[in-house]
Amino acid sequence: MAGKSDKFEYDFMRLVFNGVAITNVAATGGTTSLWLGLMTADPTDAGSTAAEGGYAQYTRVKTDRSSAASTGWSVSSGTGAANASVAPVTNVDFPTETATSTGTFTHFGVFPSSDAQASSGLYYGTLSPNINFGQNVTPRITTGSSITED
Repeated sequence: MAGKSDKFEYDFMRLVFNGVAITNVAATGGTTSLWLGLMTADPTDAGSTAAEGGYAQYTRVKTDRSSAASTGWSVSSGTGAANASVAPVTNVDFPTETATSTGTFTHFGVFPSSDAQASSGLYYGTLSPNINFGQNVTPRITTGSSITED
């Protein structure tokens, strides 16, 4: 499969996550929000959301499509051996589990909508470390989590 230049990887992630135009390629049109989701299995490139969620209170969490310090995304440039990557600028907390169901979130996804039936994922990745959920647990993706463009 063909690859992208380091600069284009960086520019593309800034377009998607920060709404920054790529000169002569793309404008910033579209949604101003991105939605983060958690999955109990790998959604694969097909983008299956069948394993999304896992408890009654679960919902996707809205983030800003920006580099704002409160709810946006930090994009780092990939050069040489390093690939461009993106991480939330603050921790992202999901609703607290109040029932007794348990499980493990192993993957995350970034979506253009809160509606699991109507939106395909933009990015997927493995959560490291995995997030165990159970009664009175608030699943959290930290600023140390990242999505890397391969």
